[in-house]
Amino acid sequence: MPGFDRLSELPEHLITQILLCLPTKDSVKTSVLSTRWKNLWLNVPGLDLNRNDFCNVDEQVFVNFVDRFLDSNPESRLQKVKVDYSSSEIVGFKDRIGTAINRGIRFLDAVSSTEYREEDGSWYPYWEFMPLDLFTSKTLVSLKLKFSVFQDPGFVSMPCLKFMILEKVRCSGTMNLEKLVSGCPVLEELILIRAIDEDESLVTRVRSRSLKKFYVPLAHGTNSWSRVVNTLLEIDAPGLEYLTLNEDHFERVLVKNLTSLIMIELDIKFSLKQFDPEDLSKRNEISDFLTGISKARHMIFSKKTVKALDRYSKVGSIPKFNNVTRLQLVFPSSLLSVLPTFLESFPNLKTLTMKIAFAKEDMEEFNLVNAPKCLVSTLECVEIKELLEWEEEEKKIASYFLENSVVLKKLIVSFILHYPRYASDSDVYEDLDKLTKRSPRCQIIVEQK
Repeated sequence: MPGFDRLSELPEHLITQILLCLPTKDSVKTSVLSTRWKNLWLNVPGLDLNRNDFCNVDEQVFVNFVDRFLDSNPESRLQKVKVDYSSSEIVGFKDRIGTAINRGIRFLDAVSSTEYREEDGSWYPYWEFMPLDLFTSKTLVSLKLKFSVFQDPGFVSMPCLKFMILEKVRCSGTMNLEKLVSGCPVLEELILIRAIDEDESLVTRVRSRSLKKFYVPLAHGTNSWSRVVNTLLEIDAPGLEYLTLNEDHFERVLVKNLTSLIMIELDIKFSLKQFDPEDLSKRNEISDFLTGISKARHMIFSKKTVKALDRYSKVGSIPKFNNVTRLQLVFPSSLLSVLPTFLESFPNLKTLTMKIAFAKEDMEEFNLVNAPKCLVSTLECVEIKELLEWEEEEKKIASYFLENSVVLKKLIVSFILHYPRYASDSDVYEDLDKLTKRSPRCQIIVEQK
């Protein structure tokens, strides 16, 4: 019926669950709807605040608002707290987080840094110590922290924590990531962004029997090399299934017991910036890492990683990745002549998805002559993706797979939308269809994405 308020007919516990999905500032706005709604926002089992929402008021007003919310219904259990007070330092706010933890929250997402100006005009981050109550929470399931400091509580026990994001988090005294993770017996997913900081420990250990996913995402960019010298990341996780290293946060990466690995994604260069080919310890380090990830079934390599592997292959041997059936990679056009050799490391490959990083002004003549084992026996699907042009180089790569793959079922050539230049999809298909196909049942697909 027009104008009929069905939402208000819902029981209060359902309304507060709906409001839980909104930022607290929007939840508060509903108080003007009617007398019934006036104080409903105080019963919402969660807090989602950004200090910028109080940008025109004193910080004490912000604190008083939080206190009113926490004091309004002290017996009720909170579900989540999401707070971003990175725009200004709020003295004592960690005590409010401690109160929320003691109220049994399951989800905590806190950005607790601000920037302050020194006398020389420079800006520096302010780091907030987390309350010790955090480390013995019996209810936390998800923990996301940024610009926080962990001091050693003496004992860590978070028996329900399954998901943790630590972004530029520091440890104080004897506290470290290994101790934190060891106190989370059911932790399944960890995302770690190093706080590239002079005071940070040079050794970071992740040891867990429950961990299934571990990500080191891109965060610092290309200027972090000087801050990673002599740093070590050690991963010992027999249950780990997905590993992503998307930046060289560490000079060395040591992996142990990765017996359950399904997928690994690498966008690292193994700190080869200053690699001495005669450096036996560095060669052994890379060899051990590659052997340690060899159980994976799906691998994703960036252009940076492919170039690093090629450089390493000139002084050491890349192991056979016998379990890999799916490979995705960005392959530099300058290395196309070694593509067959590169594929020799994947003897049981079934699916290859490859983007060619063309730099045609620097390209040299290349020939693809050898057929690695996977082309002869296992390779069923090849996708050459995100092409811009359809010229001799592109044709040579496509023809290589068509003419040498014995059991190929599908060749996909995809172009970025509105490409290829100087040729239509039908022209590309016609060119490919004229080629000799080693596998008569191979389907050729040309598409734009």
